[in-house]
Amino acid sequence: MFSANLNATLIRSAALAVLLVPSTGLTQSPVPAAPIPPSGAPTAAAPSAATQAAVDQRIRTLQSQLGITEAQMPLWSAFAQAMRDNAAATDALFAQRAGAVATMNAPENMRSYARIARAYADNTERLATAFDSLYASLTDTQKQAADTLFRQQATAAAQPRTRR
Repeated sequence: MFSANLNATLIRSAALAVLLVPSTGLTQSPVPAAPIPPSGAPTAAAPSAATQAAVDQRIRTLQSQLGITEAQMPLWSAFAQAMRDNAAATDALFAQRAGAVATMNAPENMRSYARIARAYADNTERLATAFDSLYASLTDTQKQAADTLFRQQATAAAQPRTRR
């Protein structure tokens, strides 16, 4: 039961990441068990096709919703690359966890979750830094759209979910 609740929390956190700062890792296929590096840094790997497709769709949607102009493209591209990098890192960590979770004892499970949480926080900080530069280049109308969009998504993500 605790493990199911922990996994549900992980999935909810990943879903929030998709909504706010598109780091994904929701639909992971188990992979052979691989040790998670002690530093928590995932090995360099491309994200799964599903993750890459979700991130690319999110990038296109945000670009359209924010009305990114040609002049803003260099800053947008840096932000989009941070999103892709976060997706790859998160995807790798979730894949490593999925491959090892069946044999983890409780302390290993908690440490694995802590590594994911730390990586998520670090990735979010890098994404926020890239967004700061982009946001500074937005027009007042674009800023208002971004503020409204992020506020709505955060509000929706914060709503309690019903149990099954």
